Amino acid sequence: MSHRQIKNFFNAIVCVLLLALVFSCKEKDRYNINIDDSTPPGPVVLKYYKALYGGARFFYRLPDDEDLLAVEAEYTNSKGKTFRFNASYFVDSLDVYGLPDTDMHSIRLYAVDRAGNRSTPLAVNIEPLEPAYQRVARSLEVRPGFGSFFVDWGNELKQNINVYVDFEFSDKSGARKVTTIFSSKAETDRQFIYDLDEVVSDKVSVKVRVEDNYGNITEPIEKGEVILLKDELIPKNIWKLPNANDSVGGIPMVFGNDKEGRTRYTIDGIINSGEDFNFMHTGGRGRTGNLADKNTPWNLMIDLGDYYELSRVVTHQRRYGAASLGIRGQYYRSENVGSYNMYYWDEDTKEWVLIRYHQIPIPLVPSDLDFVKAGQAGDMAYMYPDFPTFTKKTRWFRYEAISDFLSNYTGTNANALSEITLYGRKATN
Repeated sequence: MSHRQIKNFFNAIVCVLLLALVFSCKEKDRYNINIDDSTPPGPVVLKYYKALYGGARFFYRLPDDEDLLAVEAEYTNSKGKTFRFNASYFVDSLDVYGLPDTDMHSIRLYAVDRAGNRSTPLAVNIEPLEPAYQRVARSLEVRPGFGSFFVDWGNELKQNINVYVDFEFSDKSGARKVTTIFSSKAETDRQFIYDLDEVVSDKVSVKVRVEDNYGNITEPIEKGEVILLKDELIPKNIWKLPNANDSVGGIPMVFGNDKEGRTRYTIDGIINSGEDFNFMHTGGRGRTGNLADKNTPWNLMIDLGDYYELSRVVTHQRRYGAASLGIRGQYYRSENVGSYNMYYWDEDTKEWVLIRYHQIPIPLVPSDLDFVKAGQAGDMAYMYPDFPTFTKKTRWFRYEAISDFLSNYTGTNANALSEITLYGRKATN
């Protein structure tokens, strides 16, 4: 390359860098506030809008203004509160939410420059689709549980909602009125109201309300009178366990006597606190005790000592290695059982009958102390959660550990368990 060519190439590079610097400065200047600028930008020009659930998406053309910074939309609700939404100048649409119904509503659109000047408003009348909180309200169902009741709902839009459960009952203290609030944005949800064992005649009157983040709330929705179900704690003092690898109905009994663990500790009524060794441990060979047979699924089978109809099971995990109350230990982690199947033995057909599969939910809590409280309370699962009732009478219960909590309940390191507790009623025939 000649000297002249090198010089020309160098000059070209300098020109490109200068142009890039000028453009960059120009874009940066867009965000510098000019306090002397009092001239508003031109108005937004609407192309069309698309109705959304409880709102709308506006498509528009921007005014030709080099100081333009954003587009804003606002509306004022029936209570006099104004809600504002905005979108940057480099997108061509803006979403508005929070409208309470499907009636006609007026939305004001503004162009805003970097000095904060707003254009004259463009008023657009829209008809939104049914808002999320109303859709949730229509899906709400209330069902009786054992000493409890529960509320189911769907929220396919996954918007933040609050469900108010207003219920009335009488107990030994007299007539009571209680409101419980659940916040959620899950696609489907189920929430229980517990500790109603002392309710007179097992009757609870229930109403519900649903609220969104914009202050919209339904009128109370009457759900009628719920008749609570009754069950009892099944006593453990006559329970018996097979020996490891003994077969019941063709299924081998778990090996849980590794390390400090003992299988018998799972039915002694003592919950592992982290300071003791009151748990079973498979040592990674839970199916039979032989390493070649691997760990999960392993089966803990319980001879109840008499015939019962089963309603609920409570699982308590091993905490281990955490003496301090504020340390989580192994709760909701590897080593503990995260998912399991439950069965009862049908003496008529001489086979194990699958009741259901259950995953122990990992609580969404902010601290180790909250994990400890949840772990010590245990996880309660209904035999038939959608329509609670009892199993056929049986003398045998089978708890089949499937996984630990890791990798979305696919881990095979479910080695430990602290306690199994069952509820139901004595069989009458």
